[in-house]
Parts: sequence; C-alpha cells; structure tokens
Amino acid sequence: MKKMQLAVWTLALAGTLAVNVQLAQADAKSDKEIEDKFKAADKDNDGKLTLAEAKAGMPRVAKGFDKIDKEKKGYVTVDQIKAMAAH
Repeated sequence: MKKMQLAVWTLALAGTLAVNVQLAQADAKSDKEIEDKFKAADKDNDGKLTLAEAKAGMPRVAKGFDKIDKEKKGYVTVDQIKAMAAH
C-alpha cells in the first residue's frame, strides 16, 4: 500500500513539475516577444514608449496605456508592460 501511495505521489509531483516548466517556458517566450516588439516600437531607442510609439508599434499597449502608465509620466517601459501582461 505504501509503495502505491509513493508511486501516486511521485507521479503527481512529476506532473506538477512538468506543468511548472511549461509555464516558465511560456513566460520566457512571452517576455521575449514583448521585448522584441518593444524594441521595434521604440523608434528613438530611449527605453521608453510614448503613446504615439505604442499606437504605431504595440496597439494593445496603446489601448491600455493609461493603466500601464500608472505614474502618468507619458511613457511606459518594457518592465511595466511585462508586469501588466503577467496579470
């Protein structure tokens, strides 16, 4: 009986680990995609996207610009976009 319980627990743990690895890979892919799109949209290469740059290169970011730019600085950073995308 104990061997059966151990086997079930081991399989459950292995499944959980596999799912966590897949989620981590998806997050890394999402971060990479966001970084690539951000870099392409950041026409003046200052590490910030204005609303105009977002409208031209990242329309979904432009739609949520005010929510991402919580401090009302007039620009958003890649880290702010990734944080919003994680929600």
